Amino acid sequence: MARPDRIHDSSGFVMLADYVPHLIQEIRYHSTYNFIGERIDGYEEPCAMATLEAARALKSAGNELYVMGYELKVFDAYRPARAVKHFVLWGIEDQDLRMKEFFYPDLEKQALFAEGYIAKQSSHSRGSAIDLTLLDMKTGKEVDMGSPFDYFSEASHPDYRGITDEQYRNRMLLQKVMVRNGFLPYECEWWHFVLRDEPYPDTYFDFPVCAGSLRS
Repeated sequence: MARPDRIHDSSGFVMLADYVPHLIQEIRYHSTYNFIGERIDGYEEPCAMATLEAARALKSAGNELYVMGYELKVFDAYRPARAVKHFVLWGIEDQDLRMKEFFYPDLEKQALFAEGYIAKQSSHSRGSAIDLTLLDMKTGKEVDMGSPFDYFSEASHPDYRGITDEQYRNRMLLQKVMVRNGFLPYECEWWHFVLRDEPYPDTYFDFPVCAGSLRS
């Protein structure tokens, strides 16, 4: 278990936008448009943070995709442990189903944990996990992946074939480039990747998501 002072040490972290050119950010947990329906604890600013190692690897992936006509759009990166606690406490509250129709229409709320969509300890809190998609520079729109971000369903599994061939190719394009640049995919979510050689595999950080965390 990490020392209490270690989980608040942000010295190995950076702002992704400072390292990844052309990065687009839509930090869902800083907004109310997420599976809970309110801003999540610890998200003080709408910015993506990650370990330096993850940022460098993502820069390489982003450069490769940019040449192909795509930009990276990030929904989440480093996630404080307090945010994960917010998820868990929400899971205990049976009556709060306000976002069910948008994010988990076919699952009971408690099944989100058992099915692997929400973890009681998240790889995001270790600082080297990224949730992202592609944006087509010709159209200025997100690439069609067959299901939206944080849609908790079998339809979001990367290898799900109940989607069009084009949607499947789009998922595989993102996955192949991310894997080629050092990330590992996740079997339940096409958008989720973790740096293979993450620098803090046993530490779950808890400083807030904001520029001030990097200046402290």
